[in-house]
Amino acid sequence: MLNVRHGSAGDAPQLLALFDDAVAWMVARGQTGQWGSEPFSAKPSRVARAQQWAAGGGLWLAVDDSAGDEPVGAIVLGDALDYVPPADCHEVYVQVLLTASAWRSRGVGARLIEHAVTVGRGQGAVQLRVDCWDGVPALPSQYERLGFTRVGSFQVGNWPGTILTRAL
Repeated sequence: MLNVRHGSAGDAPQLLALFDDAVAWMVARGQTGQWGSEPFSAKPSRVARAQQWAAGGGLWLAVDDSAGDEPVGAIVLGDALDYVPPADCHEVYVQVLLTASAWRSRGVGARLIEHAVTVGRGQGAVQLRVDCWDGVPALPSQYERLGFTRVGSFQVGNWPGTILTRAL
């Protein structure tokens, strides 16, 4: 059974491991445009960012009972990141969504998004918002399958992004 538990600062190594797994999975597919080709944990600035996410109160981890306490996915909820336009309503922003490569296509991302819906409604938010890399059409499409609608795009340097929302 897939459960979601609140993360904490002590979960930073697990969050970094999920990022490293995601980078390796994307590199194996020639998709280095999102996070590059080096492990997330190889860059001190990214390690520090993962530690901030883990300690910030918005980290939630998907854990399968049969897999012990090892997370199979993670979501970080909070405020919109500074490179996207501010929202015109009360929202919860999905800052990070990761699924372990061995668990892809097994409902982990969907379970974490449904948890985000519950958290958002509990906070009185009227929408979830997320951005993602638009270098591979399948990535924004995955969010659309989870109930999100594309509402805009942006560029950070040469990094193309899409903004999506989901009404709560």
